[in-house]
Amino acid sequence: MLSPAVPASARWPWPPLLGASAGLHAVAAGAALLVPGAAPWALGAVVANHALITAAGLWPRSTLLGPNVTRLARDVAITIDDGPDPAVTPAVLDALDALGAKATFFCIAERARAHPALVREIARRGHSVQNHSDHHRHHFSLMGPKAIEAEIAGAQALLGDLAGRAPHAFRAPAGLRNPFLDPVLHRLGLHLVSWTRRGFDTRTGDAAQVLQRLTRHLAHGDILLLHDGHAARTAAGRPVLLDVLPPLVAACRALKLEPVTLDVLPPSR
Repeated sequence: MLSPAVPASARWPWPPLLGASAGLHAVAAGAALLVPGAAPWALGAVVANHALITAAGLWPRSTLLGPNVTRLARDVAITIDDGPDPAVTPAVLDALDALGAKATFFCIAERARAHPALVREIARRGHSVQNHSDHHRHHFSLMGPKAIEAEIAGAQALLGDLAGRAPHAFRAPAGLRNPFLDPVLHRLGLHLVSWTRRGFDTRTGDAAQVLQRLTRHLAHGDILLLHDGHAARTAAGRPVLLDVLPPLVAACRALKLEPVTLDVLPPSR
């Protein structure tokens, strides 16, 4: 759920898991040095703690490493990742126009740099442009704080310039992260945003399967994940999300849920 916005300049609040981990490391180090025979137990506790932190980073909806927007207060959000793609994004924008629906595009800055007019067009048509990192590096969750900040801050500047409004939401590549991410997001005033349902539309070109994954138990507050970048194709060669969007929006409206953009989030943390 959403947390109240706080000034980005405020001191970073340690998540309870990381605060407890720091204490555990101190106790384990003291025990290993001062208590005979305690070293194996202390090492085992530290290893188990690191395993828990790693698992938290591999779970996109986890809030153990810091705040994470996992649901909206109302309606639903269609989020579209990994673009802009000149072979797909224009058709997606036309489809959304035809449906009278709005979406949030988590753009990769490297792609935005190559296709700046597409980012401007996304914003011009009333959609939200948000931050999906500079290069969408596969090892993002293994990077240190300086590298993470460079990835996010570089994308922030470019996307804000192209869209005319700085992003206030960030989605980690593949949703994976480590304990260094939240302090960076806090300094930049960005919300981490995950999703409640994903269609796996980069893996399957079967529109019915993608739609079923997104609409099963669809409810208020859902954040839906689709892709214009790396989009799978149907048997007819069309990006699968183009066949998914019309019935998806219809399913939302049948439940009296209107697709809204992530502009409903507070502007900063």
